[in-house]
Formats: sequence, C-alpha cells, structure tokens
Amino acid sequence: MRSDKTLLLKEIKDKIDTSQAMVFATYAKMSPNMAASFRTDIDKSGGTFEVVKKRVLMKAAEVSGFSLDRELLQGHIGVIFAQKDPVETTKCIYRFSEENADILEVLGGRFEGALYSAKDIELISQLPTKDQMRSQFLGLLEAPMAQTLAVVEALLCSVPICLANKAEQDQ
Repeated sequence: MRSDKTLLLKEIKDKIDTSQAMVFATYAKMSPNMAASFRTDIDKSGGTFEVVKKRVLMKAAEVSGFSLDRELLQGHIGVIFAQKDPVETTKCIYRFSEENADILEVLGGRFEGALYSAKDIELISQLPTKDQMRSQFLGLLEAPMAQTLAVVEALLCSVPICLANKAEQDQ
C-alpha cells in the first residue's frame, strides 16, 4: 500500500477503536452547506462525520477485528463516529434525515462491538439520552417524598378548614 493510503487506513482504524459507536449512511445530493450544517450538528452531539472509501473502511474494520458486508455498503458512504453519547448522535442523524428527505439514509451501525441494522439504529435513536435518564431517575427518587409532603400538607390544611366549618354551623 502507498504511504498515504496506509496513513488513511491507520486514521480510520484509530477512529473505529476510539469511538463508542459508528453509523454507516449513504448520502446523495448533499450540498456543501448541508454537509457543513450536518457536521456542525454531529460535532455538537459528540461525534464526527467522515466520508470514507469502501475499500479503506472495510480494510480498517477488518484490522479492528470485525467484518462489514459489502452488500450493506451501497452508494457514497459516510461514517458517523460517536465518541461521547451514541444515542444523542443517532438522534441528531435521524433529526437531520427527517428535515432533509432523501439526502441521508442510514444503512446500519456498530454499537458496543456488535453490528446492527438500520431498523435497530432507529430504535436506538428513540432511547432517552443520558441526561434524560438521569432526570427520570431523579424524578423517580423525588416522587415519594413529594407525595408524602403533599399528604401531610393536606392534613394540616384540612384541620383549620374543619374547625372553620364547625364554627359556621354553630352560629
């Protein structure tokens, strides 16, 4: 292999090894402005978008210890690497594809060492993010205390109301 291809292969392999997840997508008719906007959104979610040649991607995947199906990779291939929160990154991908119909199509992906289909990736994108799960968990912990406080407050408020009603009846 030429030195530039070896360098590219090493770069893609390093991204595969350091990312928590990868999503493979085809893109068509993506203007430079759309691509820049998409890259900015992906960067904000903790990922990167790379356009990769199929041969280099398949070779880098093979060196990283898994194989990709050539049938899966049809068209111009873009790979989204998620370094931080894979769920947030997949949400960003599907948000972009909904806003820009027929431009970006998810083919599949790799999460935690396993390959998934496009339908599985869509299901993963519908999961709550880490921040959403944290807030749900805190709400779960806070709910019993709030309910107990509401019951005690209702009891304390009902005693004066009962006394006031009794006083009105006596008059």
